[in-house]
Amino acid sequence: MGQGERQDTVEPVYRPTRADLLAGIRLRERRRHLHLVRWGFTGLFLAGAVLVATAPKSSAFSLVTAVFCAAVTWSVPHFQAHHALRTVSWQGEYRTSVSTTGIAAETAHATLVQRWSVFRGYRETRDHVVLLSRDPNILLVEVLPKRGLRSAQDAERLRALMSLHLPRV
Repeated sequence: MGQGERQDTVEPVYRPTRADLLAGIRLRERRRHLHLVRWGFTGLFLAGAVLVATAPKSSAFSLVTAVFCAAVTWSVPHFQAHHALRTVSWQGEYRTSVSTTGIAAETAHATLVQRWSVFRGYRETRDHVVLLSRDPNILLVEVLPKRGLRSAQDAERLRALMSLHLPRV
């Protein structure tokens, strides 16, 4: 790898956490407006719980079921993050390379190379850079935790690479 190519490459190294995956899931959910659906159902179940609680001849089972359904609906992103973490955590440390050609992630067990054309855009949060796939349902979410960067200069170079190849969404 030449010196010019090395300057255009940022290499975060990290071990995925539940918070990383939750950040990607929440961003995907907001982008697809699924958070409105989730909160709507949560509110609906909570309203049902209030109606059951105030009804003169209501059953405790109905109240517990309504509250349980509200809690499960509200917790869906956390369940998804937990499942995704179980899926990827066994692979250990991720050594990612972000360059002008795309993103390559390597673990002890696999290597994944994704060209920039796979993604529709990116969003930067305080602790993560999240890339969203181009497909209509945003099935692929790539989360790059900033804690994996070596320096503030790496963060600036990563931001510049993202801006060069993808729109901010």
